[in-house]
Amino acid sequence: QVQLVESGGGLVQAGGSLRLSCAASGRTFSTYAMGWFRQAPGKEREFLAAFSRNNNRYYSDSVKGRFTLARDNAKSTVYLQMAALKPEDTAIYYCAASQTYGVPRRDRDYDYWGQGTQVTVSS
Repeated sequence: QVQLVESGGGLVQAGGSLRLSCAASGRTFSTYAMGWFRQAPGKEREFLAAFSRNNNRYYSDSVKGRFTLARDNAKSTVYLQMAALKPEDTAIYYCAASQTYGVPRRDRDYDYWGQGTQVTVSS
């Protein structure tokens, strides 16, 4: 069992930055693929970025060049640094852990989810 807790969300102006954190507890953190998703009101949950189990980084086209993944296995924490934020980035952001090999991009690839953190970008 893995417990995930996101933090770092908030209100920011367009063009600003935020860093989200996802702290994990439970089983061996370093063996999991870790992903970030978001869900805006009335929309489906969207894959943003992930570390694969062999620690490669992958980004969706919608965030590539603006969002950056980082991982600290000693702290069992994964980060999503977000820059050049736009109003359309407003959503609840979730981190998730997966035992899937390769690049887990789908909801069903993930075994554990955090509760989410709200990010609101004002224009």
